[in-house]
Order: sequence, then structure tokens, then C-alpha cells
Amino acid sequence: MTTLSPLPDITTLTVGSVVGTRTVVVDRARLVRYAGASGDFNPIHWNDTFAQGVGLPGVIAHGMFTMGAAVALVEDWAGDPGRVVDYQTRFTRPVAVPNPGEAVVEVSAAVGAIDLEARTVRVDLTVTFEGARVLGKSQAVVAL
Repeated sequence: MTTLSPLPDITTLTVGSVVGTRTVVVDRARLVRYAGASGDFNPIHWNDTFAQGVGLPGVIAHGMFTMGAAVALVEDWAGDPGRVVDYQTRFTRPVAVPNPGEAVVEVSAAVGAIDLEARTVRVDLTVTFEGARVLGKSQAVVAL
């Protein structure tokens, strides 16, 4: 049996309130594990020569990995991933992952809109790498 975290109280939320922040550290080993789990073995995610040959700075993180890592912050805040009823984003910039080394992605989530009648909250995510946004118009709708 799964025990859910308490629901955030929708009546105490205000637009603009930050609901959480998180740092996501990405290294080559994490990319290999994600490729195995997702089945996405595109060489831009593991081969520097290939990635540079198609105009990238080097190996880049999977966009869907970045998207999933970002929304995990909202899932944790909501207390249950099933409470996230919609999630959309645009991929705006790649996350280059050095070898050796790590890429650091910063995630911040804030209340963007509240619908008391529907009991939903839109959470706007700001996801950056090296100070620039890597996901644009990143929004999750949470049923409370």
C-alpha cells in the first residue's frame, strides 16, 4: 500500500509562490542508464565525435530526461505523480554533458495559476543550465 504525502492546501497558495527548487546533476553514466531505460541510443547522447559532427558542442542530455527530471520536483511537491494531470514544455537549448565531469541543471517551480473551482494549480517551471533556459514554457497542471 502506498502512503501519499498530504495535499498542498490550495486555499493557502498564491500566484508567484515558489513551491520548490532542485539541482539535477547529470554525468555520462546517468545518460547511459537513461538510454538503456528509454531505448534512446541516439549517438548524440554518448559519442562526442558524432555529436560535434552534427553541430552540437558535444554529447547532450536527452531532452526527455531533462523534462522528466524537472517535473519530478512538482510530483514531489504534489505528493503523488498521479496528481500531475498535464505537463508541457518546449526544448529550447541542449544540456552539454562533459567527459569527464557533470552538467548542473537548476529547476525552480512556482505557482502560475490557481483554479479553485476545478481544484487545480498550474505550476510554472524554470529550468536552466549555465544560466540559460533549457526548457521553455514548461508548465504542469496539478489536481488538488
